[in-house]
Amino acid sequence: MPTKQIIQHVGALLDLAGVLVIAVGVAVATVVFALRCGRTREVVTHYRAFRQGVGRAILLGLEFLVGGDIIRTVAVSPTFTSVGVLALIVLVRTFLSFSLEVELDGRWPWQGKPPNTTPGPARSGAVAGSGSPDRSTGT
Repeated sequence: MPTKQIIQHVGALLDLAGVLVIAVGVAVATVVFALRCGRTREVVTHYRAFRQGVGRAILLGLEFLVGGDIIRTVAVSPTFTSVGVLALIVLVRTFLSFSLEVELDGRWPWQGKPPNTTPGPARSGAVAGSGSPDRSTGT
């Protein structure tokens, strides 16, 4: 089998994997959501977790789809036009990934995680990271 055909098949398999990841991820998130809602009868409580599950499935699936596009475009037919089309596809999918990341986490991917400001068990009277003494014990 020629190399170009093997590369085409690898790209197609990555596309298939991306579609399957999205489909299975959405199905699993939906089943989990339905079970949780059926158990507690509180749809609003579980809706955010459902959206996060669907969003993460889409993000992972997009990674596979971009990988398939890159392999097929660069390895099989590296013309200026095909590379330009690939660049546009990757740009759109990257924008979608960033948008989903902001939607899921409430922050840009390059921003650090917000500091944990809830008091822990060892510092129950002081705000974490404030450096102020615990006034309830006099220390």
